[in-house]
Amino acid sequence: MGLPVKDVMQASSRMLQKQLYAIFTTPTGAIEPILANMEEHLAFQVSLEKEGILYAAGPMWSDDEQTWDGDGMVVVRAGSRAEAASIAERDPMHKSGARKFTVRPWMINEGTVTIRLDSSSQTFSIL
Repeated sequence: MGLPVKDVMQASSRMLQKQLYAIFTTPTGAIEPILANMEEHLAFQVSLEKEGILYAAGPMWSDDEQTWDGDGMVVVRAGSRAEAASIAERDPMHKSGARKFTVRPWMINEGTVTIRLDSSSQTFSIL
């Protein structure tokens, strides 16, 4: 039994309430088609990043952190769940059938991002 979204929004009204969409992507079969589409997939991800759509993305390891079975997660900025699904459908991994996906709305309320900028070397790092 779920709590209505409006109640969650009201309870966290003083927090960020940044609405994003998490795309969980999983293999439809063997790993070979995923590897075959990897270059195009990564180029697509970079294009989303340059457009300001991509919030974060990357592979999801096994629970023991020792292997990768082809799963990934992509978090996008979109106006709706349907728009996020449309973005996912354009991914070469999904277009080729190497992976399937599900989209879940995700609201950021808490957390931090720390960026270190070293002026002398003109470098930065995310801590």
